[in-house]
Amino acid sequence: MFGWEFPPFNQGGLGTACEGLVKGLTDKGVEVILVLPVLLESTITNCKIVSPNYRIIRISSSLRAYHTPESYYKEYNNSRFNKLYGENLISEVLRYAESLTEIVLEEEFDIIHAHDWLTYKAGLNAKRLSGKPLVVHMHATEFDRTGGYSINQTVYEIEKEGMMQADNVIAVSNFTKNKIVDNYNIDPNKINVIHNGVKFTDTTEIKIFHKPRSTVLFLGRLTMQKGPDHFIHAAKKVLEYCPDATFIIAGNGDMEGRLVEQVAAWNLADKILFTGWLRGKDIDRAYLMADLYVMPSVSEPFGITPLEAMRNNVPVIISKQSGVSEIIKHCIKVDFWDINDTASKIISILEHQELKKELSFNGKSEVLNLGWDIPAEKCFEVYKSLVKIAAVKW
Repeated sequence: MFGWEFPPFNQGGLGTACEGLVKGLTDKGVEVILVLPVLLESTITNCKIVSPNYRIIRISSSLRAYHTPESYYKEYNNSRFNKLYGENLISEVLRYAESLTEIVLEEEFDIIHAHDWLTYKAGLNAKRLSGKPLVVHMHATEFDRTGGYSINQTVYEIEKEGMMQADNVIAVSNFTKNKIVDNYNIDPNKINVIHNGVKFTDTTEIKIFHKPRSTVLFLGRLTMQKGPDHFIHAAKKVLEYCPDATFIIAGNGDMEGRLVEQVAAWNLADKILFTGWLRGKDIDRAYLMADLYVMPSVSEPFGITPLEAMRNNVPVIISKQSGVSEIIKHCIKVDFWDINDTASKIISILEHQELKKELSFNGKSEVLNLGWDIPAEKCFEVYKSLVKIAAVKW
């Protein structure tokens, strides 16, 4: 399995999903060798034995979660290791794929599983060398990341090549499957929709030292795709009616500076607070402080954060333009662009305790059935079907 981020070193939902899927698969007896990039001078680094069915092999690479060509180039020029790696993001993707040859030839495996475009070339190289079936997992398309504007043609072509040559494509939602079919011309019969799940955590020992009144939370990367600008505009409208409310923005990204400047220009810096990126128990602490969680994503292939909020008894408002909206009912759904409707729904939940309690109770009950065992079982069935087909061919 080729990935490019994994907890505790992850910046977004792909790492969380990868962790949940690996745990679910190993619980079913599937042996997983997880290959991850790491910024080191050596070529192949520590082969970590995590459990009898689970190993991590780290490969020297400057690939990092949610790199853009611009962010990669900036980091490359500031790195003392830059002579070891590709001078741009695409060349490093290709270099990384070729550097895995030794592992592919030495390890024994039945299936290759590659997560998102950064590892599709690695997956294709492994398939070429081994002849084993390839599954590519589409967590987000280039159309999601860019909103369909100014897509990177090279990234698009890598995505399309990966899906065309793979033996199976896993999409995290029907929302994503439809984009794959419409934008990449992939046979829909080749695509399996496997929704993500959520990891359940123990929060009994997490302490809350101060909880602002009527707290509304946004947690995610501060990028166009996630809609944080829509969140702050809705917050401004809500604060006109609920001046005691507090809005918390947890995350970082390329929009952070602009968002901070806009909030300051509105003189709302004491009402709309920025925490930076959160990890580990601080994530659950943020949910436990919240009276409401809002995910106003512009184009969300899935969206694990609403499930995390629901497991913490927090009512959620989610964008209709999301994959997670396909599997949860006990929430409020809005169009990301309808700021007035979003603000109105936020006010309704903050002001009506019975509505808040009903969403919290039913949401928690619903999410208890959305663990990683079901996605893992569906993924295992894909594996078994491909191994059976491969055995007939051989």
